[in-house]
Amino acid sequence: MDFTYNSKDKLKSKKGIEELFSGGKSVSTYPLRMIYIKNHNCNKIGVSVSKRNFKNAVHRNRIKRLLREAYRLNKNELLEAGITDYSIMILYNDKDFPDFKLINDKTKALFRKFITQTN
Repeated sequence: MDFTYNSKDKLKSKKGIEELFSGGKSVSTYPLRMIYIKNHNCNKIGVSVSKRNFKNAVHRNRIKRLLREAYRLNKNELLEAGITDYSIMILYNDKDFPDFKLINDKTKALFRKFITQTN
């Protein structure tokens, strides 16, 4: 099992992000929403938290770290299901500050929903 989150896993290109938001499909499990699109590389992931809901950058960055950690721990679920070659953006859509248990549980549920929708 590979529990890493390297730079090759990160969705960083502006073009890739624009393609994702313009032509991607979505699946959600409140308070998380995943936008995804098929690409020709390995799985690339990005995370985002609304500035409207969290004014302080410290809080936004903390939630983004929690989202990345939940992905890192649960990405094997996607790989075991044969989900490769996707660009994914995970958005946090709540005004309340979450704890890691909530984020981790919702990420697992989101991945299961994503797997059933793509297969």
